[in-house]
Amino acid sequence: MIVFRKTAKITLILVYLVIIAGAVVRMTGSGMGCPDWPKCFGYYIPPTDVATLQWQPERNFKKGQVIIVKQQLKVAKSDFTTNDDFKASNWETYTKHDYAVFNVWHTWIEYINRLFGALAGLATLLLALFSFRFWNKSKRVTILSWLVVFGMGFQAWLGATVVYSVLEPVKITLHMLMALVIVAMLLYLIYITKTPAKDVTQDKTVSSLLGIALLLTVVQIALGTQVRQLVDHQVELVGEQAKSLWLQHPTLTFYVHRSFSVAVFLLNGFLFWQIRQKKLPLKKINWVMGFIFFEIITGILMYYVDFPFGTQPLHLVLASLLFGVHFYLVLEAFGKRERIVSKSV
Repeated sequence: MIVFRKTAKITLILVYLVIIAGAVVRMTGSGMGCPDWPKCFGYYIPPTDVATLQWQPERNFKKGQVIIVKQQLKVAKSDFTTNDDFKASNWETYTKHDYAVFNVWHTWIEYINRLFGALAGLATLLLALFSFRFWNKSKRVTILSWLVVFGMGFQAWLGATVVYSVLEPVKITLHMLMALVIVAMLLYLIYITKTPAKDVTQDKTVSSLLGIALLLTVVQIALGTQVRQLVDHQVELVGEQAKSLWLQHPTLTFYVHRSFSVAVFLLNGFLFWQIRQKKLPLKKINWVMGFIFFEIITGILMYYVDFPFGTQPLHLVLASLLFGVHFYLVLEAFGKRERIVSKSV
């Protein structure tokens, strides 16, 4: 059980590293740094120089490797060595999209993001293999562990569709929400396989309100992704340098998202006070309040100080961390019911 839980925790950390790397990708505009998938310009290790992506005489090419010709991606049909003249018959045009730009920084930022994703995928597979030892005692541990594997596979497919769509905002949002689903499954596995603690007094009202607060957090994150789509659209219209114009004409969704943050803060503030007053063993409420506070600060900075460097990815990462801590807090709030299960694992 100890090995399983440690593996689950390592997997959770890797998933969060993927989320952080994804946030950096969005901040730097590196989403198309690798225009194909799962390779990058047809290579397992991407190029560091644009010359690698240019046709050259007397050069060996492998099937699937990519060059850029007249602002088009061309893919080698087979292994061959070039002659003195370019032969179009050796190449086929990449048809998934028409984006054909090489930026070494964007390429390697996106590549590192994919590496973290691959490491997280391997960790989930290892976790699923370890889960077989629980099959006779608690089948749901094994089933849920394999659901995490399938979830990571689905997440990889979503990542491919994001690239093929040239960063369509809706698909980026789905990619983010699926990451939170994976986080929730891993946290649940970590919780139900922990060593049972002594029974503690639980408060039904506080537990129910914590559940409602978690639901509000999820809604707030969903609204935030919609606001992010608005910002992405404005960036396309006015450019990356005109930050003061990104929220010049905010939609109703933005105002709802901004006002909703006050409701989330007040409800969790009330829960913080109740937990302190009743001396309930739910100390993670302190982390929840801290994350909410910094979420609001980064939101204020983006709106009133024109998106200072790093505030967008920090806002996204804080939201994912808030969700994780809040979800685990809800599990603890209903701990008496779950401990019965964990005793049998």
